[in-house]
Amino acid sequence: MQKIFDHCYDLDRRCYEKFNLTEDILMEHAAEAMNRYIRDYEGPKERVLIVAGPGNNGADGITLARLLHGDFDVSLYLPYGAKSAMAKLQYERLCQLGLEPVSTLPAHADLVVDALFGAGFSKPLDTRGIDLVDALNRMEAHKVACDIPTGINPEGNPNPIAFKADVTITMGALKKALFSDHAKPFVGEIEVADLGVPRRVYEHHTDTFLLEEADFNPPLRANPASHKGHFGHLCVVAGNKGGAAVLCGMAGLRFGAGLVTLVTDRHFEHLPYSLMQSGTLPDTTTTVAMGMGMGYEYDPILIKSAILERDIPVLLDADMCYVPWVEPLLANCSKTVVTPHPKEFAMLLKTLGIDEVSITDIQNDRFGWARRFCERYPDTVLVLKGANTLVASNGMVYVNPLGTPVLSQAGSGDILSGLIASLLAQGYTPLNAAINGSLAHTLLARRYEGANFSATAEDLIEGIRWLA
Repeated sequence: MQKIFDHCYDLDRRCYEKFNLTEDILMEHAAEAMNRYIRDYEGPKERVLIVAGPGNNGADGITLARLLHGDFDVSLYLPYGAKSAMAKLQYERLCQLGLEPVSTLPAHADLVVDALFGAGFSKPLDTRGIDLVDALNRMEAHKVACDIPTGINPEGNPNPIAFKADVTITMGALKKALFSDHAKPFVGEIEVADLGVPRRVYEHHTDTFLLEEADFNPPLRANPASHKGHFGHLCVVAGNKGGAAVLCGMAGLRFGAGLVTLVTDRHFEHLPYSLMQSGTLPDTTTTVAMGMGMGYEYDPILIKSAILERDIPVLLDADMCYVPWVEPLLANCSKTVVTPHPKEFAMLLKTLGIDEVSITDIQNDRFGWARRFCERYPDTVLVLKGANTLVASNGMVYVNPLGTPVLSQAGSGDILSGLIASLLAQGYTPLNAAINGSLAHTLLARRYEGANFSATAEDLIEGIRWLA
């Protein structure tokens, strides 16, 4: 698990004031990190194009040009000149080596470094900037972004377009802007450059974290004398579209729940033999999952009353975002996870009276809207699905960046609900169930061996057996 920050200005200032490291020293380390990456890169790299902006991000690029000069055919392009104090200083140093910037953008390069605008970029690119980024994106070259790809604003949105990097070498620490859904197609692989002190020294307190594969804690069984009753009883409420509940239930069973029952007022034909069904909520229930395929008109009064009376852990998904009686569950259940995609989340915010926003609003500020929801319901764990799924609770946000296009098919969300609900049933806390269920979901996608367009929900369920 790694720390994520909104920005690194305070962290840099701490280096100046506490560790007596100057801005110049930090910049040399930033450029040296890019220098090492380029020298270690095994692809074509004889011709290196560095496009540097007028500020300190550009100064990093100018410094890099100095470090590469003599060993590579370096073209330094300064479309806006060098304007910040550090950019001017680094430019003066570069000139002492006899390397002059090129006056026009070269047509070809083996490796392109984008050092135009970094974390301070906020206003939209002007016409010149748009044309330049578009030209860089069309080049057939390996592309490296310095700190943050040009065009990505602090919320992680292309403004209006962005440099498409194969790798982003971000300076000092991970930034929130790198992990928006809109930024994911542009950042490529992400590496963090140390700036003169180790990251554990440079970084301080944060409330945002990046999840990694190593954080996954599967529900392995250690007791050789265990039986099914030790691993919980998951009940999945089945409504209008029973297939969604079956997928959820099978995922929950495969992920370790001791018993799984579909709770429904109608009889299911051809139900998998491993699943049970009941018209009422069994007394042994340890978690309820509801919403997937339920329908907006469905109101399981007895189930709702039993959940509230016994304070059973509950997972709420999909159609639950549209029904008014979601509010008493969120307000009164002490162990609750809600798992909407952006459209459902926008409807949930409206249903709860928090705000009326569009899907675009949600996607443009996923972190902000997740935090606003959790301020209203601090005891609820939110799993906001997306390219980079957010798990948010009580002021903390965890980012799962491991998702792939394999998950872009019907039933994927039902599988996620089953994974999380299964862990709730087995005694995980809501936050740990959400984190580990989300990680399991993305690991299933990453380990799928077929073409990424070919996976089905059933394939994901089958893959659960190999997650340990």
